[in-house]
Amino acid sequence: MTTSVVEPKGRRLMPRWGDYGRPRELVVRYLLLLLVLGLTVGPLLWQLLASLKGTSEDVFGADATLLPHHPTLRAYRTVFDQVPVWSYIKNSLIVVALSVTSQLVFSTTAGYMLSKPDWKGRKAVWVVLVASMMFPFESIMVSLFISIRDLGLVDSLAGVWLPGFVGAINVLLMRGAFLAVPREIEDSAMLDGANEWQRFRYLYLPSAWGAIMVVVINTFISAWDDFLWPLIVLRSESHMTLTLGLSRLQSSSFGYDQRMVMAGSVISVVPVLVLFVITQRWFYKGVSSGAVKL
Repeated sequence: MTTSVVEPKGRRLMPRWGDYGRPRELVVRYLLLLLVLGLTVGPLLWQLLASLKGTSEDVFGADATLLPHHPTLRAYRTVFDQVPVWSYIKNSLIVVALSVTSQLVFSTTAGYMLSKPDWKGRKAVWVVLVASMMFPFESIMVSLFISIRDLGLVDSLAGVWLPGFVGAINVLLMRGAFLAVPREIEDSAMLDGANEWQRFRYLYLPSAWGAIMVVVINTFISAWDDFLWPLIVLRSESHMTLTLGLSRLQSSSFGYDQRMVMAGSVISVVPVLVLFVITQRWFYKGVSSGAVKL
């Protein structure tokens, strides 16, 4: 005697093959996903495997293999012995902490003000912010350096942080998240006696938690991975950030060991991956909830 599952009327218990499209479309979709996965994760995986190779194994060339025959952490130990990695990490964390703090403070407050329709000049500020995003960093790099030099901040971590203390894209992201808060809820809070700061603190900020996490992640990645601006501003080794300091592994003074270069690249990217894995749920939620609205 056999039993069968009867689906309730108007409701399907199990998805059918046709729900995901035709078989050919499904195969193409997964092939594209595998291609994107290979292009994004492939280089990082190759760097990790190359950093685990011994001195007798080739990283490049016809005899090079993908998997290490005798995996070893020698390259990582050598990097930590020859380069002040912990000092570089401390400098990068200082810049990241300053950047995340300033971005959160200024992007949330500016985004909150831009979400208010009852003040003059809001459209003009909006246009200026959008227009500022049209200019690449390289076009204003020289003027920024002159400003930092006149302020006496060359070869300092403050000089690395100051040009990126707030970003227009983060302000617009927070504005879009605050616009999603229904006006009726704010009116009810005003009737209950809540002032401007209380509405901002207890109403708007909790509702924009996803967008706030996007700001934190984007700022962390941007400040941690920044190489060009620290290269221009910093001079002494004691002030170097991690990406700038580890780039010295490619110089002849360290013998240009390809395994050490790969190990340095893996060390610099691990904190970003850990942060993203921990906060990815809020990141994807914030991307959808903080869409820019006109």
